[in-house]
Amino acid sequence: MDDDRTGHWWAAFKASPFLPASVLVLILAAAAGLFAGSYTYAMADPTPHRVPVAVVGVSHQTVRGKAFAAGLEQRLNASLALSFEGTFARAAQAVEEQRVFGVIVVRGDDVTLYVSGASGASVAQLLSEAAPKVAQRVGVRLTVRDMKPLQRGDPRGLALFYITLAAVVIGFIGAVQLSVQAGALTAWQRIAFTAAYAALGGLSIVAAVDWVLGALDLPLLESWFILALTMFTSGMVFTMFNTLVRRWAMVPTWGLMVLLGNPSSGGAVSWPLLPSPLGTIGRWLPPGASINAQHTAVYFGGHQRLMPFLVLAAWALVSCAVFLIWRDRHPGPS
Repeated sequence: MDDDRTGHWWAAFKASPFLPASVLVLILAAAAGLFAGSYTYAMADPTPHRVPVAVVGVSHQTVRGKAFAAGLEQRLNASLALSFEGTFARAAQAVEEQRVFGVIVVRGDDVTLYVSGASGASVAQLLSEAAPKVAQRVGVRLTVRDMKPLQRGDPRGLALFYITLAAVVIGFIGAVQLSVQAGALTAWQRIAFTAAYAALGGLSIVAAVDWVLGALDLPLLESWFILALTMFTSGMVFTMFNTLVRRWAMVPTWGLMVLLGNPSSGGAVSWPLLPSPLGTIGRWLPPGASINAQHTAVYFGGHQRLMPFLVLAAWALVSCAVFLIWRDRHPGPS
């Protein structure tokens, strides 16, 4: 008798709205902890692991030069990946190509540390703070200069992270609303409208940040394209998951794009300071690819790389393909 009552109660509970509501309560509780934990893990205490730095000067292998480099490594509790360049011009080119985050020029007892704020504000700050104490201890005269400063409207280098975050979040929120408000759209119509709000949204972000606030001087066409592609990709990632898991689509979308993608993107904390797994994974996720492309477009024009665009395009194409294939197997609004 008790088993019958339990079975009847469970069947009634499964058929009621209380089951999804209860599951949602548990998911939201877990998401709150994961959200706080993922950002705290990545950003609360950034620690350098491996920082690429170029060294210039015929005396870079003297006792003082070696002592300064070794002392800097010890002070940062990290490994400096030193590349020895014959001229300052070659070292500066390595900075432009984003292969190094700074340059050490050694001339006898005189050392000049060139940091690059545009390469990574957090890395430049750590180097600038650690170097004077090391120089005093090893007995060299130190000069610190920023050879590639951030734009005046973005002194902490966070604006690119914010605009990418906006594109990611609005991208999948737009897809959510298309699903709710315009579920009768055909598959190709859904893709077309996702592309439409992505194009307009990308332009809106450029207009707000550059033209209205003047926080960043953005290269219009390139930045607009990157933001639009990011927003479209984010929207199609949700659409893919919505096709596969229906009403629970926000869970994998939020986990991939926000819990994992944004903290590992290198936008708020430069990749040498991220925990190693995040620094590796982040470049293959849409937020990280978007920030890499945008960062190069804004600060290292002429040295744009293809890989971030391929990553975004791959996510968008796979998402579109899954949506187009599986939507036919699950007819009706999605």
